Amino acid sequence: MAYLVAFHWGWLTASFLLGLGMGWIAVVHRARGVSKVTARWLALLAAVLVGLAAARIVPGRFGYWLDLGLVLFACYLVGCAIGSWLRDWVVSRSTGKPAA
Repeated sequence: MAYLVAFHWGWLTASFLLGLGMGWIAVVHRARGVSKVTARWLALLAAVLVGLAAARIVPGRFGYWLDLGLVLFACYLVGCAIGSWLRDWVVSRSTGKPAA
């Protein structure tokens, strides 16, 4: 895992920054969200992929890609969370209402 971070730090940073931007603009998203059934299937898929990576069941190049994809996805999700929180904080400060 340290090799992934050391070798792919630029891609990880780009993934985080992309998540930060998407989190910032996602607060104003007005379309329908993902249904609960679809969200559960996606959560199950993510759990299975993390389980495969943690158990090291997928060997070789595909295991490396799985690990890299999961780390990139984690950086993206952290960026999304921080971007959404920052957007909420900035908007709540400008309207004068206290942040939750």
